[in-house]
Amino acid sequence: MLQHTKVEGEERLLSCLKLYALCAPHLGVGGKLNNARVIDIAGRRILAAENKGIWLTLCATVPFTRLSSGYVGFSDGWTDLSQNMRMDWEFDNALNGNVALTGQVDLSKSREFTLGLAFGSSLHNSVTTLFHSLATPFGESRRRFVEQWERAYRKIVPLETASGDGGSLYRSSYSLLLAHEDKSYPGAFIASLSIPWGEAKGDEDRGGYHLVWTRDLVKIASAFLAAGDKDTPLRTLIYLAVTQKEDGGFAQNFWIDGEPYWNGTQLDEVALPIILAWRLRGEKALGNFDPYPMVLRGAKYLVQQGPVTQQDRWEEAGGYSPSTLASNIAALICASQFARERGEEKTAKYLEEYADFLECHIERWTVTTQGTLVPGIKTHYIRIQPADINDPTPGEDPNVGTLTLANAQPGMQVTFPAKEIVSAGFLELVRYGIRKASDPIVINSLEIVDRTLKVDTPFGPCWHRYNHDGYGQREDGGPYEGWGRGRAWPLLTGERGHYEIAADRDPAPFIKAMEGFSSSGGLLPEQIWDEPDLKDVHMHFGGPTGSAMPLMWAHAEYIKLLRSAHDGRVFDLIPEVAARYIEDRSRLKRLEIWKENRRISTVRRDHTLRIQAKSAFVLHWSLDGWHTVTDTRSTPVSLGIEYTDIEFSASQESPILFTFLWVESNTWEGRDYKVSVI
Repeated sequence: MLQHTKVEGEERLLSCLKLYALCAPHLGVGGKLNNARVIDIAGRRILAAENKGIWLTLCATVPFTRLSSGYVGFSDGWTDLSQNMRMDWEFDNALNGNVALTGQVDLSKSREFTLGLAFGSSLHNSVTTLFHSLATPFGESRRRFVEQWERAYRKIVPLETASGDGGSLYRSSYSLLLAHEDKSYPGAFIASLSIPWGEAKGDEDRGGYHLVWTRDLVKIASAFLAAGDKDTPLRTLIYLAVTQKEDGGFAQNFWIDGEPYWNGTQLDEVALPIILAWRLRGEKALGNFDPYPMVLRGAKYLVQQGPVTQQDRWEEAGGYSPSTLASNIAALICASQFARERGEEKTAKYLEEYADFLECHIERWTVTTQGTLVPGIKTHYIRIQPADINDPTPGEDPNVGTLTLANAQPGMQVTFPAKEIVSAGFLELVRYGIRKASDPIVINSLEIVDRTLKVDTPFGPCWHRYNHDGYGQREDGGPYEGWGRGRAWPLLTGERGHYEIAADRDPAPFIKAMEGFSSSGGLLPEQIWDEPDLKDVHMHFGGPTGSAMPLMWAHAEYIKLLRSAHDGRVFDLIPEVAARYIEDRSRLKRLEIWKENRRISTVRRDHTLRIQAKSAFVLHWSLDGWHTVTDTRSTPVSLGIEYTDIEFSASQESPILFTFLWVESNTWEGRDYKVSVI
């Protein structure tokens, strides 16, 4: 890192001016156990720090006249200077602690200089890099640096005309996304270089947002596609294919080397890489990379593990989630396109029909008909219908579920009827093309969301994630520390803007609102302060809180909103999905699926009952109480899944009875199952 400085002013002031460089290294992801030293090398005195074999070195094109290594708050340069404005201490080293380096710049040699800071895997490596960098004139280094960044902009789509600020936030958003890609693991983008409420965090909190979330990663890759960059998303897809678990899933989040950090399961994070692969296929941007193995494993995981997700996209609750179901349906349709291209028509048809099964249950699982939040509106989407992935007979009635919320203040209510907790996640159904923007339940739900979660700021509208959210700045402006109050999220303004485009309305107010939420340096926060100013703690209405800033998901959403506005259609819309579920629904198969993790007890008369398992079986079944029996061999598909369908007439009264003969072991299940027809 190079910083060029030129000191100007009246000579009488310059003659007595003293200038210091202060560096507080946190090597090895933390402030603890760092080692600071003053080192003589190659005829120069420089500052150095080390932790676990990672080295940092610091010097300038002019000498340091005084150098010191100290402990932060006790013997560091800042503490020294704050006492009498003079550097009195010169310590050669400070070992195994939270340390700081201080150097007094020799302005008698030159009042124009370059300060350099370099990292390395050894002292020799770091110092060599540092001296090489300082030996190159700063202007030449800056020219090369600017040239490299400009190369990345040569092919991007000119979306400035869709913006409200002449493209300022667009350009900074694109740069920020590029900067968040790891340099040793191509395609790995972390969620944010910031640490939310970092002032309240210690070294023991290793994660922060310096991790890869598959959901955020695909949002970022899609933003690059929206900007016209096809190379970067391909790197991301390859990275995801290598990181995918053998069973087709993805860890909740992971370090850049693929090591899991949290181990929750979120079905949208399995679906989104499939959608990314489909988008790159449509752009003819897959190169020589074949994503089909990843797509097939991911689709199998969705079919076997769903429809209940252990966590929704807010990572705090499990069950039937509208946003998760939307991503799963879209991904399965995309996967079917890949299968059909490979000549695997049976698998393609199966995937489409499983998507149909999810689609025809969306309202049954996630729409309450007994809403109480807004008088006169009883039918609307809820945030999630709670269910446990380990329960093979989960509750599926959105009118009766109970939801326990995370991040609640001690002593506050944490359990609510699920029908009384809402979010705007259902808009993903419109985004992908599963429901029309004019769908009556969508319209009802928007009214609920606007009256429950919307905040009108000086810059424009913004929304909370869900009501009673506890993840955010506290009432007094203090940091979130296990509890707080969820604030408004700018990325939700972007999602609403996409809906407005789908509804043939002007997205400009939402674009301008997001631009207003950004900092003077072009950074979009995760959350904004949504109450009157608290000036003493620097909380300003519509301004950033102590949450992550910048948040790459928000910047990705902004770029995609610009592209959608530029094109006059939602960028994330999947035509094959819209064709199946909006334009022509005649091909849909109305299915009820019985499987190991969802052992249903009823099936509707107008549905086909599908029995599904992970290995081959003969289904021994009866429609008349075992008076007559049929044996049906299961049908395999290339996903490693076997199934058979039971057709029955609309006049069927007796329950459907069945059991399994497992082919591989030639053993019976040992129990009968019953599904009543309603």
